Amino acid sequence: MKVFVFLAEGFEEIEAVATIDILRRGDLDVTTVSITGKNAVNGAHNISVVADQLFEEANFESGQMLVLPGGMPGAKNLNEHEGLKSLIKQYVSENKKIAAICAAPLVFGGLNLLQGKKATAYPGFEDTLLGASYVNDKVVQDSNIITGKGPGLTFDFGLAIVAELQGQAKADEVARGMLLKD
Repeated sequence: MKVFVFLAEGFEEIEAVATIDILRRGDLDVTTVSITGKNAVNGAHNISVVADQLFEEANFESGQMLVLPGGMPGAKNLNEHEGLKSLIKQYVSENKKIAAICAAPLVFGGLNLLQGKKATAYPGFEDTLLGASYVNDKVVQDSNIITGKGPGLTFDFGLAIVAELQGQAKADEVARGMLLKD
């Protein structure tokens, strides 16, 4: 299964790197994609990550899920990328899966993709989940959309994605291997 994780200037490093790690432990084919026009992307805490591909050169047809890490101004920068927003709408129209954590669910809210759905986000970003029923949980899944609350809950977020794409048994195996579960 192919998953794309998007990096924008100011992304939350824990949410990006830990999610990528968990998904790869779950035997998912993860490609990191820079929306900045350059492969090296600086996170919110000045940690640079080198993306696998630039948005302009990536082929997203084979993907099953798009993942947006949060952080500020990372989430704002994701929300300003028209190509990414078009891609998200295309994935939803094709019943493919999307996921976002922390402030990044604001992108889904702004695209009116959360209408009538349950979702979560970092405290203070509830109003950006336009049309959603806010749920104060670590991770919320409604149909083909997974949202996560914030950096300290990234393991829960990543494992929820693994469970969705690879099954609960695989997610449990990854959690045990990371000593998150007995």
